[in-house]
Amino acid sequence: MKFLLALSTLALLSGGAHAQTTPVKAGSATTQFKTSAVCDMCKARLEKSMAYEKGVQSANLDVASQVLSVTYRPDKITPAALRTAVQKTGYDADDQPADARAYGRLPDCCKKTNAVH
Repeated sequence: MKFLLALSTLALLSGGAHAQTTPVKAGSATTQFKTSAVCDMCKARLEKSMAYEKGVQSANLDVASQVLSVTYRPDKITPAALRTAVQKTGYDADDQPADARAYGRLPDCCKKTNAVH
């Protein structure tokens, strides 16, 4: 468990424009996306949205770092499909922009303040 925590921390610190994927337990993997989420409403929205994706076991957004960690079953869903789900929820996922219609439906507090979308 400490090894996984250290590995997750290392993945967060390494940054990068692409999701980090790490094995968790037999049949599961975890991937992380840098998002454009900015508040606790974003956290609730993203975590709930991910819960509806087939194969997702858990999702957690760290609001301070804007990193969404998703534990999923690779035989049910791929990191690319998870990235698309984040975008369709209205948030950027790594270097991929949010779906414009979904972004437009976000509450004002969930929209990026320093960028034109």
